[in-house]
Amino acid sequence: MLKSLASQPPERLRILNYLPEGRAPEAGREILAGLEQPQKSLPSKYFYDDHGSWLFEQICSLPEYYLTRTELALLKQRAPEIMAFFAKESGDLVELGSGSNQKIKILLEAAGATSGNIRYVPVDISANALCEASHELLELYEDLHVLGIIADFTRRLDFLPAGRKLITFLGSTIGNFDREERIAFLRRIAGIMHPGDRFVVGLDMVKPAGIIEAAYNDSQGVTAAFNKNILLNLNRLLNADFAVEDFEHLATYREDLERVEMHLRARRPTSAMIGDLGLAVECLPGETIRTEICQKFSRDRVTRDFSSAGLVATKWLSDEQN
Repeated sequence: MLKSLASQPPERLRILNYLPEGRAPEAGREILAGLEQPQKSLPSKYFYDDHGSWLFEQICSLPEYYLTRTELALLKQRAPEIMAFFAKESGDLVELGSGSNQKIKILLEAAGATSGNIRYVPVDISANALCEASHELLELYEDLHVLGIIADFTRRLDFLPAGRKLITFLGSTIGNFDREERIAFLRRIAGIMHPGDRFVVGLDMVKPAGIIEAAYNDSQGVTAAFNKNILLNLNRLLNADFAVEDFEHLATYREDLERVEMHLRARRPTSAMIGDLGLAVECLPGETIRTEICQKFSRDRVTRDFSSAGLVATKWLSDEQN
């Protein structure tokens, strides 16, 4: 079901909601499937209620979190090259998982005189974050039109406009999928692309374990708060009663899989009731619930994934340290 959430100014802004009415049934199925596995897990997208989205923005500015500042520097350097896509023809600039406007403003500034050729299409699961970001951009860029889409892009992409488009998926968010999920997602991307469309994806490359682990275990405890917020979100979403204080944040880099795994580890015997599912969840001391994976990439791994999905890399843009 579609409904317009904002229509001011009507000639420049349209926001559509593609989330199902009442997300509890959909969320319940996903969460039940994860918690019934021998290694309990939760889908990482449930970090992102309004507070979780705010916490993640704080993470992006932490000194240990190299991902955002490295990607921002790279975008500032290569944005004109990326935005040349709109130099001669108009089209949509799609941003999956849009969040704040920090990165997209770099791209829009680089478009310069060709910005009138661009309609910005942010896609995000957080309605408040998307609406606030959209209004900010309309105030900054007088020629910009925005089609905001509130949706879970990890499940479907058929709501994206059919016209010419440059799709961006930044922050190495693609690393939150396991390989099977990643290939399925990339195939959906390939399925909505037409000849001439382009997909710009941010990838965090393999590097020394110490650098990676520090990024997910910051000294201020913001990542720990972000990790625990997933339980608070489930408490609200599914009438659950997880005791957040019974869990501690755990993030380690698994060199065998070239990925970070983020868990919540039980400090003591603990149980919770998820009312809407009629499910009791019990954790023994030391038992974990995996909340996120963060894959790190090599070019060989990426090339194989792209090829499996029917995509080919036409250009690599990297910082000096690769």
